[in-house]
Amino acid sequence: MDVLRLTLRQLQIFVAVARHGSTAAAAQQIALSQSATSAAVNELERLLSLQVFDRAGKRLLLNDSGRALLPRALALLDGASDIERLAHDGRARLQHMRIGASTTIGNYVLPGLLGRLFAGLALGEAPAWQSAVAIANTAEIGRRVASFELDIGLVEGPVHEPQVEALPWLRDEMVIVGSTRCTPADGVLPAAALREAVWLLREAGSGTRQAADEAVLPRLRAYRRSIEIGSSEAIKHAAAHGVGLACLSRWVVDDLVQAGRLRVLKTGWPKAFRPCYVVVHRLKRQSAAVAALLERMGVEVGRPAMPPKGGARTGPAP
Repeated sequence: MDVLRLTLRQLQIFVAVARHGSTAAAAQQIALSQSATSAAVNELERLLSLQVFDRAGKRLLLNDSGRALLPRALALLDGASDIERLAHDGRARLQHMRIGASTTIGNYVLPGLLGRLFAGLALGEAPAWQSAVAIANTAEIGRRVASFELDIGLVEGPVHEPQVEALPWLRDEMVIVGSTRCTPADGVLPAAALREAVWLLREAGSGTRQAADEAVLPRLRAYRRSIEIGSSEAIKHAAAHGVGLACLSRWVVDDLVQAGRLRVLKTGWPKAFRPCYVVVHRLKRQSAAVAALLERMGVEVGRPAMPPKGGARTGPAP
């Protein structure tokens, strides 16, 4: 067996410098002096016989070799953390999970999914469950899975991170809604009214915004009047108060539609659906907890990334 020359501490220092761009900033995060941090980076490059940073004054910028090393270093450090948790508590891998969800899934699908997962666990199997859920837009969840900050991501749009694998999961219908007080009782809205309407939009980077743009812009070409709001909940309530129209997930608006405050409009446009994905890192070995969650969702990591025959499911995970 070859003798390993690199240490996890060296890789930890390398990752810190890569993230912060300087040995001074990295030293503060990892509780080392700047000189010790610089020495560790130099020793890493000496052991690898490879320069991983380009020097620009006091800045250290990842070069091509550094960018190739970074995801592998993150994977090794993530695995080492798993080993430490396992050494501390033999059941820790079953009890530890970091989930990221884009806002619609996080608010409307994930709670029920977690409830069904936990209902299937005996209390003795998880006496000290230490998991966390992060809710952000699709782009942010993808970035955090790619950087090993999250074990799994559940998102409503495509993720453009080469380190992650996106597996088809559910299918979400996008509908156009307006206040029942400000729209025709039959729900029919002519093209001219749609063009002149105020459109309530999520922020760029949101899976909801991308899906809305794909459904609406080919017909309108542009939003003549719009208000950007960083929450689908806020958007649907603004629409219910007559501020404007919105293109949102049916999961989001169903409660206010049933309450008679929002109306699903008939535009004559084709129905719009968006796929939802499970996002995992290509280099990460999944814990027992994540494996149990994936099994509950009916998703198998490593299978071809194609939707099942007839399209993905349209309802919450079984």
